[in-house]
Amino acid sequence: MTIPTHIHHEEEIMKFGVFIYEGVEPIDLATIGVLSMARRIAPEISFWTVAAAAGPVRLANGLTVIADYGFDELPPINTLIVTGGPGWQQCCTDQAALTFLQKMAGRATVASVCTGAMILAAAGLLEGQVATTKVEVAAGEQVPLEIMRSQYPGIDVKAALLTDNGSIITGGGVSRCIDATLYLLEKYLGSDVADQTARIMEYTHARAANLAAAPIINNAANE
Repeated sequence: MTIPTHIHHEEEIMKFGVFIYEGVEPIDLATIGVLSMARRIAPEISFWTVAAAAGPVRLANGLTVIADYGFDELPPINTLIVTGGPGWQQCCTDQAALTFLQKMAGRATVASVCTGAMILAAAGLLEGQVATTKVEVAAGEQVPLEIMRSQYPGIDVKAALLTDNGSIITGGGVSRCIDATLYLLEKYLGSDVADQTARIMEYTHARAANLAAAPIINNAANE
């Protein structure tokens, strides 16, 4: 396993931030569920939610969650997970959010799940990278993968379980946020932590099925 050069101390490897904003799809908070379960295997893991400001954030369809920190208050982390949901389009026009992501990209691994990748694209973080995002949509909706392909010609857009460009990682749509978070655990904490977390989540077979159905595109060695 190659650890990015911006990680200097072992204790930093276990610190995750989860970026939320108005209109996140609640299922994308399964990222937090995975990290919570992983703490039973590796209790040194820490995680926090971050938004423009600490306090209530209204997600899609009415669920309200509490952001632990605002952009300027987040403690040092090694990995930031950017969630997706219907609010991604508005977030893509939020200069404060884009600036926050640009700053974090110089300090930590930045990973997206679902349409969180669209926000990374808007921030310019996927230019020249291989990336993926949500594919399946409800009737009448546009396919985010195709939107990314048409709006950002500098991105090598692929339908994949996830793409790993080293310090920039993008995950596929919706429930694949679980697989992306398990991948992050494996990348930074080892396969045993990821495997045991999947086991106690009773997700081992689903994880294997998802791996068989869509590729992981790993360009980390080329970073």
